[in-house]
Amino acid sequence: MSRAQQNSLLSIGLPERDQLNKELGGGIPRGSIVLMEGDYGAGKSALSQRFAYGLVDEGATVTLLSTELTVSGFIDQMYSLRYDVTKPLLNEELLFLAADFDSGGNFSDTDADRKELLKLLMEAETMWNSDVIILDTFDSILRNDPTFEALVRNNDERQAALEIISFFRDMISSGKVIVLTVDPSAVGDDAIGPFRSIADVFLELQMVEVGSDVRRNIAVKRFAGMGSQVGDSIGFSVRSGTGIVIESRSVA
Repeated sequence: MSRAQQNSLLSIGLPERDQLNKELGGGIPRGSIVLMEGDYGAGKSALSQRFAYGLVDEGATVTLLSTELTVSGFIDQMYSLRYDVTKPLLNEELLFLAADFDSGGNFSDTDADRKELLKLLMEAETMWNSDVIILDTFDSILRNDPTFEALVRNNDERQAALEIISFFRDMISSGKVIVLTVDPSAVGDDAIGPFRSIADVFLELQMVEVGSDVRRNIAVKRFAGMGSQVGDSIGFSVRSGTGIVIESRSVA
């Protein structure tokens, strides 16, 4: 890999822990939108957490917004995977935000807070200052934005998506990376289709039942700007006390 290629990638690190960075060709391309799609339980959050930890370990700054975890829940989850984020959080290398839609928090469903959820997020300048911004799960943000909901009711999902995409493109023009995780069963194809089309990296997380076991797999649908060969299919597991473990790889 040339030095120019190396500089165009953000390494997700941890070569001594797992082979994920190697399997993904040496890192995530700078200035890209990454779409990570999978059903509930497919491993979207675990991979997002692995990305965040490895990126920070390699010197990048990361914002991770979660629609499911509180701050204490996030720290506990990371600790259980042996991803200790105490120092990165204290050093402001990692910014964790809890998107609280239900309990009266900063993204609750009161009229004042729900009027323009996506607009509020886009205007939250601090969260976009990082090198990498991870929105987990993005479909929950879409579903809780009343403006987006209204457009969906009027069958105008694509217009709503295009407005968000325009903002994302402005963000990545300076070399930032935006990672979106989506549960495709939670939003319609018309809503998520435009994000699939424009994603520079499109990873589909799959679950396959083999006997009594459930095996997880990353199907690489698109990977623009790869540094070296990227596997078409990367098997992985999530293990308490270990984190992400690469199980198998195949190239068509």
